[in-house]
Amino acid sequence: MFNYEETVRSELYTWQQKMLKPPSSLNRLSRGVQRRMNNLIPDKIHQAITTAIRQMTRAVLFGAGYTTRQPLAHVSFELREAAVRDRIAIYKKAGAAEGGVTGAGGILLGLADFPLLLSLKMKMLFDIAALYGYSVTDYRERLYIMYIFQLAFSSQERRREVYLQMENWAEHCRELPEDINQFDWLTFQQEYRDYIDLAKMAQLIPGIGAAVGLVVNWRLVGQLGTTAMNAYRMRWRETDFKALNNQ
Repeated sequence: MFNYEETVRSELYTWQQKMLKPPSSLNRLSRGVQRRMNNLIPDKIHQAITTAIRQMTRAVLFGAGYTTRQPLAHVSFELREAAVRDRIAIYKKAGAAEGGVTGAGGILLGLADFPLLLSLKMKMLFDIAALYGYSVTDYRERLYIMYIFQLAFSSQERRREVYLQMENWAEHCRELPEDINQFDWLTFQQEYRDYIDLAKMAQLIPGIGAAVGLVVNWRLVGQLGTTAMNAYRMRWRETDFKALNNQ
C-alpha cells in the first residue's frame, strides 16, 4: 500500500501544479478566438446548450435521480481507485458510442448530444463520489461535484479560482450557505458552454460528425474522470489514507 500511496501523491502533486498555472499568453489568445468563434455558432445551438446545462444543474442540486449508489465502505484506497478506473472506462465507451450515433445523425441528433452527454458525465461523477465513500445525499457533496465539473471544463483563469476553493474543502464547506439556491449556475454554464463549443460544433458537420463525436466524447469523459479522481485524492490526503482505509 505504501508504494501505491507514493504513486498517488506524486500524480496528485503534478496535477495540482497544472491546476495552479496562471493563464499563459496562448490561453488568453485561445480565449479570444473562442469568443469570436462563438459569434459564428447559430443561436439555436447556444440555446440548446444553455438550456441543457441549466436543467441538468438544477436536477443535480435539487433532484434525487443520481443518488441510488451507496457509498463504498471497508475497502482499501487502492481497490477504490481500481473500481473508479473501471467506471470511468465504462462511461468513456458509453460517451463515445453516444457521440458517434448522434454525430452521424446530422444537426438534430447533434443537438441532442449536449444534454445526453451532460447527463452521462453527471452520473459518472455521482458514481465516483460513492466509490470514494462520500454520500451525495448531503447537498455539500453535490456542490463538490459541481466544483469538479467546473475544474474540468473551465478556462485556466477560472480553473485556478475553483481549485483554490477546493484545496481546503473541509474548511471551505463550513462556510457554504445553507441555501443551495445560491449556487452560481450562470458562471458554471457559461464556462462549460465556451469550453466545449468549438469541439462540439464540428460534430454537426455532415460526413465527419460521427468520428468527431466519438473522439470528442471519449476525451471529455476521460478528462472529467481524471479530474474527479484527483479532486477526491485531495480530500483523502487531507484526512489520512490509513484512517480512511479502515472505514
